[in-house]
Amino acid sequence: MGSGPLSGIKIVEFAGIGPGPFCAMLLSDMGADIIRIDRKGAKGGSKFDIGSRGRRSVALDLKKPESVEACLKLIEKADILQEGFRPGVMERLGLGPDVCLKRNPKLVYGRMTGWGQTGPLAQAAGHDINYISLTGALHSIGRPGEKPVPPLNLVGDFGGGALYLAMGMLAALVEAQRSGKGQVVDAAMTDGATSLMAMFYGFTASGMWQEPHGTNMLDGGAHFYDTYETKDGKWISIGSIEPQFYAILREKAGLTDSLWDAQMDRAKWPEMKKKIEEVFKTKTRDEWCEIMEGTDICFAPVLSIKEAINHPHNKARETIVEIDGVAQPNVAPRFSRTESKIQGPAPVIGEHTESALKDWGFSDGDVEGLKKAEAI
Repeated sequence: MGSGPLSGIKIVEFAGIGPGPFCAMLLSDMGADIIRIDRKGAKGGSKFDIGSRGRRSVALDLKKPESVEACLKLIEKADILQEGFRPGVMERLGLGPDVCLKRNPKLVYGRMTGWGQTGPLAQAAGHDINYISLTGALHSIGRPGEKPVPPLNLVGDFGGGALYLAMGMLAALVEAQRSGKGQVVDAAMTDGATSLMAMFYGFTASGMWQEPHGTNMLDGGAHFYDTYETKDGKWISIGSIEPQFYAILREKAGLTDSLWDAQMDRAKWPEMKKKIEEVFKTKTRDEWCEIMEGTDICFAPVLSIKEAINHPHNKARETIVEIDGVAQPNVAPRFSRTESKIQGPAPVIGEHTESALKDWGFSDGDVEGLKKAEAI
């Protein structure tokens, strides 16, 4: 049994890519016992697949009724089911919500898609960049006069998708424990990413947020909230929004001219950005770290992934750990009493088929029957 606040919670995860595995990784890190249903005959399983760490793999041929029945037997014992197929796929497999909730009325049935279970785009293919395009998020990120810049696939897949699915499933689980009734959680990345934009919708309505992108306080338009190149071609970040923090920035960077008094004068931001760019190019990143890091300027060096591994703060908190020679994020968040732990590396597909089924209540005869039917 895993360590963490979800110890004892059983989850059936249907294998997917990207945000699906990441969501299950978070729940596994918190102690959940997760069986991932993989396709029989598929290849895969690598220590570099960090998002798939910490669960067991059961490989089934879902074209066979015996495999579908095996899934339903697992689902009977599960608290949560998680899937990320296009709408209708699970129903066609005979594993839709109606069937599963009939077998387990307390089941939380989590579904994550880009567009959601309903709506005119529900059946269309897409990726993170497309989902966040509909929310205003992608349009809001970029430099003035330049095209929108994809923020990796953090906003749609992982932020608006995986995190909202995890939160939704756990909220539904709490409710099911009170009511005895399960329900379906429809986590659409378009919904989640739009929710993440709540503050900016408010800014827009109030007139605080303007177009085009790259001209506002939080999108790089302000001289006191941006990244800057240093003398050695590296980068630093500044976020001196509050007056008391801005005052320290002026002191440490030598910004004594009266021009800098007009911190919130948007008309002067372009001029001040040009001037401060030249200031930061007078010293190397390490030199600016010596002057500014750890102060209330709101400063940090912009680190690559390889550099982040060795930063003293990350090392002190063990934010990044090494497992089987692979550096990877440690568990998050952290709990004071029910400590979370990484339960293990990513499984090889089908690695735990027999052992996991037996742990979840299948008899030797049940497993032999699945073998004879070539379901496993």
